Amino acid sequence: MELELLLKKASQAGRKTVAVAAAEDAEVVEAVAEAVNHNLADFLLFGNDEEIKRIISSEHRELLDHDAIKIISARDTNIAAEMSVKAVKSDEANVLMKGNIPTASILKAVLNKEYGLRTGAVLSHVAVFEVPGYDRFTIVTDAAMNISPDLEQKVQIVKNAVKVAQSIGIEYPRVAPLAAVETVNPAMQATLDAAALSMMNKRGQIKGCIIDGPLALDNAVSKTAAEHKGISSEVAGMADILLVPAIEVGNVLYKSLIYFANAKVGAVIAGAMAPIVLTSRADTAESKLYSLALALCSASK
Repeated sequence: MELELLLKKASQAGRKTVAVAAAEDAEVVEAVAEAVNHNLADFLLFGNDEEIKRIISSEHRELLDHDAIKIISARDTNIAAEMSVKAVKSDEANVLMKGNIPTASILKAVLNKEYGLRTGAVLSHVAVFEVPGYDRFTIVTDAAMNISPDLEQKVQIVKNAVKVAQSIGIEYPRVAPLAAVETVNPAMQATLDAAALSMMNKRGQIKGCIIDGPLALDNAVSKTAAEHKGISSEVAGMADILLVPAIEVGNVLYKSLIYFANAKVGAVIAGAMAPIVLTSRADTAESKLYSLALALCSASK
């Protein structure tokens, strides 16, 4: 599966608006320009209006008078974050995007009790990978938000990932809670949580997906590896969603796929009132574009 398909899906999902907090960033403007070229969405660009216009003028002058772009002045990045979050809260925008602003600053606005976007659910990072030579998307969660989630948090993380998967056409995703082994070991909390999640799924407490675990990574993604170990299930070798036990595992897996496997990725923060594009400065404009498309698909779900 190719992430390019998300661009087409997002463009067909009905016109949406993206609020960008602190948009005075060349990579962000590049992603916005690409999104406009693909007819994905309209944009509210909050931040230093002079700097935003300067960046647009130097690289994408055609955007200055484009109907899809509106530049809104904010005197500092914290105000830009507040204004962009409020735009989503008031339904002026459907997606929130991080610009040239620290992650902590935009999350502070998102979690604000007065005007923020909290729903009571856990916020979690959902990354959709296009891995060369692999015949379907690989979804990794959570590689960036929750440090060491307990069972209750993992339930919410799974639910968030399932909604994202369904928004891109995976109607009944297979979920593999990852661990170092395939058997339940009382000394390894990840295996206990995986077994509990599997049972909760079987009893209808977690709907819209199939969960089976614990599974090691090889048995989750390779039918051959699963067969060699005598593992037979509806998930083994065919997992759509890889649920990692802790942030270190997710972070290493995420970066391994990019740097060793040359995978492409789009990612969102799910669990808030609207999807949040929370890319890092190290991410390419292409990755930011795929993340925007993923968020727009999620907003339509």
